[in-house]
Amino acid sequence: MLAANKEKSNPLSSRRDVVAALNAMLGALDKQFPQESSRFSLGDTCAHYATDIAQMEGLSRALWGLFPLMASGDATPFGDKYITAIKRGTDPQSADYWGETAPYDQRLVEMAAYGLGLSLLRDKLTARFSERELQNLHAWLNQITDAQMPDSNWNYFAIMVQLGFKCAGLPFDQGAIDRRFAMMDEYYLGDGWYSDGPGRPKDYYISMAFHFYGLIYATLSGDEERAVLLRDRARQFADDFIYMSAADGASIPFGRSLTYRFAMVAFWSAVAFSELDVFTPGIVKGVILRHLRWWQQQPILDRDGILTLGFSYPNLAMCEDYNSPGSPYWALKTYLILALEEGSPFWLAEEQSLPERAEKHLIPNAQQIITHADASQHATLLTAGQLELNNYVNTEAKYTKFAYSSRFGFTIERGRFGLKHAASDSMLLLSDGDNYFRGRRDCEEVRVDENFIFSRWSPWHDVHIDTWLVPFGEWHLRLHRINSARTLQTVEGGFAVIKTEHRLQERGCYLNAENGSSVIIDLSPVITRVPDSIVTPPNSSIMFAECASIPVLSTEIPVGESWLCSAVTASGIQKNYAITPQLHINNNQVVIHEPGSERQMAFFI
Repeated sequence: MLAANKEKSNPLSSRRDVVAALNAMLGALDKQFPQESSRFSLGDTCAHYATDIAQMEGLSRALWGLFPLMASGDATPFGDKYITAIKRGTDPQSADYWGETAPYDQRLVEMAAYGLGLSLLRDKLTARFSERELQNLHAWLNQITDAQMPDSNWNYFAIMVQLGFKCAGLPFDQGAIDRRFAMMDEYYLGDGWYSDGPGRPKDYYISMAFHFYGLIYATLSGDEERAVLLRDRARQFADDFIYMSAADGASIPFGRSLTYRFAMVAFWSAVAFSELDVFTPGIVKGVILRHLRWWQQQPILDRDGILTLGFSYPNLAMCEDYNSPGSPYWALKTYLILALEEGSPFWLAEEQSLPERAEKHLIPNAQQIITHADASQHATLLTAGQLELNNYVNTEAKYTKFAYSSRFGFTIERGRFGLKHAASDSMLLLSDGDNYFRGRRDCEEVRVDENFIFSRWSPWHDVHIDTWLVPFGEWHLRLHRINSARTLQTVEGGFAVIKTEHRLQERGCYLNAENGSSVIIDLSPVITRVPDSIVTPPNSSIMFAECASIPVLSTEIPVGESWLCSAVTASGIQKNYAITPQLHINNNQVVIHEPGSERQMAFFI
């Protein structure tokens, strides 16, 4: 990634450092960018759209970094080349024309970057186009105004284009803006949260799309009434989203499109850009810069300095159908902070650590609980899964595991047969005697309580499982009440760590690995499960390329009602966990306590 990723030497502490980081990335792209061309190739892998569109996508996503840099008046050696590319790409008479768009077209997605450029640069950009060239640009972008597209965050692409037209003094359609906002208001959930379309996921798209674009609109549009609403929603969201960041700069990986990498904190860049009154500029600055430093330490570049497909290392197996070689450059949204000049409150502020946060934070609208209880300061997300799911690549791994960690991430399924490939970390998997395993996917009911997250799910039509996830200090407890019409084999996993030898003790499996420790302990009231560990194939973890070890508990359950309970924890340091939680279920009351400690809780289920 950043300025000198191979040397990892950029301190990323000042605006000058961040400019150097961006220019290093743009310089690597420039070597793949032919003169007098409107697109460039960054690799030979494919997305579900045509290769020439993917090549236009890569070029367009670079503009999320370039336009803010140009807007602040910084000199850049790359600007002229991109302006020429835009002129050629929007000229119907050019052999490099980007073409007419179709419904649900990927080119509609990329138009938002041009809306940003027009909004930030205004006549500084339009002055570089002749009258005919400007007409071509307007006509090409205007295809999005009434385009058929997914009813989701895509609506913001049309808004960003119209915002660009308005700010640059070009003909714009306020009615189109109003219609798109009205559509998105239909899936506003409250407290700053949206779903990404009716019944769709609550994931990083809410931060890096809805609120990112919303704060840009609120800052630049002059639409004061709507700006007040958008800023208020973003302010509420910020109080939840701050919990997704860990003290070391990492964020909790969850959901799709993780190959966009440091777009995970693009929301905070929009907060800084809009001077939204949440936290201090120094806290916001710290979140962003620590995050960029964290990514600087990850092997995410190829030998030419190009961002790879994957998460913390190159990994095609976890990518989406819509990830082309240029897709990762949506990460450059985070460089919106470069539109702020050196003398802005953000850049003048001293970098600060994260604010004091509660050990446990409930987010009912996202069906999540986030904890920050471990001494190693990593963040853990407990989730009830999703009531409705689109069929993304590795959907269950990305959305429906019980827990996600900023340090340990999650593993992806590499095959459904047998446990080795089944991504058993933070899952309860069940098999009907055939070694094919099923876990939680869609949920029939989801509820967030002060003490737990509840979900009801049915891996077969005659197997119904009620699951309670209970945060308890550095642990979380899992309670599963299973009503089954068939005998089933079950395996439940803790967090995945780099491959290591396990230690079995009493009813638990303990792993101390190079990157930390992971433990799962059986607390089932009647059934006793067998502790063990599973070694996954390389490239199954999104956090590290090595084989992973997962601590597991296994047993067979009979027809009828069964209870399976466990305590799970993980830490970035190696620990022995001499004291573990105790669990008692009496009728409908659950009592949890930690021996030798005052920590205890009781609740009804």
